[in-house]
This record gives sequence, C-alpha cells and structure tokens, in this order.
Amino acid sequence: MAGHSQFKNIMHRKGRQDAVRAKLFSKLAREITVAAKAGLPDPAMNARLRLAIQAAKAQSMPKDNIQRAITKASGADGDNYEEVRYEGYGPGGVAVIVEALTDNRNRTASAVRSYFTKSGGALGETGSVGFMFNRVGEIVYPAKAGTADAVLEAAIEAGAEDVESDDENHVVTCAFEDLGEVSKALEAALGEAESVKATWRPNVTTALDEEKAISLLKLIDTLDDDDDVQNVYGNYEISDEIMAKLDA
Repeated sequence: MAGHSQFKNIMHRKGRQDAVRAKLFSKLAREITVAAKAGLPDPAMNARLRLAIQAAKAQSMPKDNIQRAITKASGADGDNYEEVRYEGYGPGGVAVIVEALTDNRNRTASAVRSYFTKSGGALGETGSVGFMFNRVGEIVYPAKAGTADAVLEAAIEAGAEDVESDDENHVVTCAFEDLGEVSKALEAALGEAESVKATWRPNVTTALDEEKAISLLKLIDTLDDDDDVQNVYGNYEISDEIMAKLDA
C-alpha cells in the first residue's frame, strides 16, 4: 500500500461509505467553486475547472451538485477559500503533505498542527518534506479501457511519462503542467477516465511496522475528516500482511 494511493484504501477500510461519500462530495464541490472563481466559469476555457469537474464525475457526483458549485462561485456572498499546503512528519518519520482550502487560515493551521502533535508527529515549514515528492498528473482508467499495450501506446501519443497496468486499472502519469492536455488526448483515444488529478508522488518511501501503521492511518483518517482538508499524501509503505491484519 503506497502513500500516494491511500485515500481509496482508507475509504474501504473505514466501512462507512455514505458519510465518506458526503464528505467527498463536499470537498469536490469546494474545489469546483474555487476553480470557477479563479478563472472563467466555463470548463472549456478554464483547465482547472475542467479537471475539477472530471474528478467529480469520476466519483459519480450528480450534475446538479456540480452546477450548484459552479454557480456558487459567481455569488457575491460566497465564501473566499484560500489554498494552503502543510508539510510535516507523522508517526514513524513518515513525510506527510496536506492540501487544504480554507476561509480561516488560523483555524485550519491550528487544527492540522494539533492532529500532527497528537499522533506523535510534528508540523514543519512549507518545503520541509516536499523535496521527497514529485508533483505529477495522474490519470486512471479501468482495465476494460484496453490492453496494457494499447493504453501504453495511447499514453505515449498523448505525451504521458509512464503507465502502470494491473488487473484492475491503468495508471497514467504525466508532468503536472501537462495534465490538462494529456487527459484531453487520452479521453479522445480511450474515453472518459476514472479519475484525473494532480498528486504528490513520493520518490523515497518509509516502511512501517504494525504499530506505526495504525498510528499513521489514524492521523490520515483524522486529517481526512477535517472539512478544510482536501488531500493527504504520505511517503509510507505498509506491507500487504499488515494491511490484511488492519482490514480484518
């Protein structure tokens, strides 16, 4: 279980799908609103908004919810969210990056700091762990989208950097700044993706024993439960054997 794919695993592990889904929709809506406010409310003219809508559709977010989030951006009384990134070390010395959208920096910073402290970790300065990650674009297709060779060929043509295929899906990686163009080219070749997003992928990982894994996953759960937190990334590695124990 690698750190850059933790959210999907945690969703299943929590076993409370409805609550997780509602919170996920709320976070997706916030990103759509911020994207629409930062540029034009037309996805054809706003790459960030287009990606935010793609991410929402990939999670089966209703069209009405998406449209409400876009409309909210044009409201004079709408909340003004600010993008903030926090970096620090969690249990076992794991490097953690937290992305947030907040209308109150002091509230969010205080909360995130307390989560790290209670887990035995420590919040650091921006850039304190970022060098251990690469900012990349990640596009995921289900296995049925095509054979590994077909997807690889389409990815190369689209300008992607790497493809990892298994029995469940194809994960296409590209440069962060090329995400919009690559995803658009892949959509023309393979159809709509399962997910399209920018992510922090670790270039060095930290293996955890069972005790540290429990503590770290608890920290990630707590961070994910905070309404201001959009994404959490870590450079941890948890063995299949330990994950099987924790899932039991």
